[in-house]
Order: sequence, then structure tokens, then C-alpha cells
Amino acid sequence: MRVEIWSDIACPWCYIGKARFEKGLEAFSHRDDVEVVHRSFELDPNRAKADTGPVLEMLAAKYGRTLDEARAMEAHVASNAHSEGLGYRTEGRDHGNTFDIHRLLHLAKDRGRQNELLDLAYRANFAEERSVFDGETLVALGVEAGLDEAEVRAVLADASAYADAVRADEREAAELGANGVPFFVLDRRYGISGGQPAEVFTQALEQAWQGRTLQTVGGDAAACDTDGSCEVPGA
Repeated sequence: MRVEIWSDIACPWCYIGKARFEKGLEAFSHRDDVEVVHRSFELDPNRAKADTGPVLEMLAAKYGRTLDEARAMEAHVASNAHSEGLGYRTEGRDHGNTFDIHRLLHLAKDRGRQNELLDLAYRANFAEERSVFDGETLVALGVEAGLDEAEVRAVLADASAYADAVRADEREAAELGANGVPFFVLDRRYGISGGQPAEVFTQALEQAWQGRTLQTVGGDAAACDTDGSCEVPGA
């Protein structure tokens, strides 16, 4: 079985959803027969590469909230992350264009190190004081994931490298009807939207394995939309 996951490094529910999916996968009896492929989805593709800024200010401006209200929103997301055993900083994080990260993730996919780089990038962005919008940080993350430094630098220096692969993923997401992330597709028969509980993923995997005709799961799970906004239930 193949599971494809569309996500963005800037999406906190993608970070949390990945952890929940992996817990659900661990409980699936045929987990060793599941291939997981991560695909690109930019929440803010029109943002200039050099345009980075603090997350709290971005949230306050986007939702028309005060900085204190934005802090409360981040605290709610942090609580969800912590419940999955994930680190999450509510202050001091940056927000920016993620195109270079996605291009590097495609290089990592070709070298069999995609999941390693994705985990490192999520951790750097949400749990550590390392900006994933800085070129040298991306180089360091690539090397930590097991990639060749010279190859990483060459990809980052060439804006066309893997650009078509990123755009192809994004077109495919649109064709599949994904209007937010994370978005999980099981064997191209079953779509799961949002950071669902682990048991939902386990059930979906079991049903897909049995070859049933399934419907898209959505509901109340939090996700980030194509306009760059991220739900914060209860905030």
C-alpha cells in the first residue's frame, strides 16, 4: 500500500498530523507493507523568498487578533504538539516562503532520506531556535539527514532544481481536491483531511487494506488551508 502525504513545513497541524499518522501506522498489522511518500504543498507560495517575519505578528495580522490572543492560539497548538511528545516553541519562530525546503525534500526523496530531512526540518522550525528560511540552516539540516553537502548547496543555488517536481505535487493536490493540509491519500482510493487522531489513521489503513470503497474523512480535525490560515479549534 502507498500512502501519500501532502504537507508544508510551515503548517503546525502537518507536524502534529505526521506524528499521529505514524502512531496509527505503528498499530496497523501490515505496517511493513506500507510505503509512505511525502509530497509538496506550499501554504504561502506567493510570499517573496526574502520576506520572513515573526509568527506571532503574522498570526495577529492574519486573524485580526492582538499579540496576546495570538500567543493563546500558539499555546493551544503547543498543547496538541506536546500531547504527541513533540517539542513546540510558542515564541521566536519565523514564517516565510517554503519553496526551497520543498525542493530540498525532493532531493532527499531521490537519495532515500526524505523522512529524515522532513523530521529534522519540522523539529528545527517548531521546536528549536533554527530558522528553516535561512540557507545555511537548510544546508546543515540536509547534511544531518545524510545528504551530500555539495549536492545540497548545488540544489539551493539553482532555483530551477526540483522546481518542476514541487509544482507537479501541488497541481496533483489540486486535482485530488485537497484544499488544506495535511492531506493523506491511501492507494489513491481514500483521502484523509487534517491531523486526525491516531486511531482514525489505523482504521483507515485497515479498511484500505481490505479494499473497501471508502469516502474522504474530514470532520473536525485541524488543518491549514490554501490561503495560509491554520485552524486553532477552541482558541
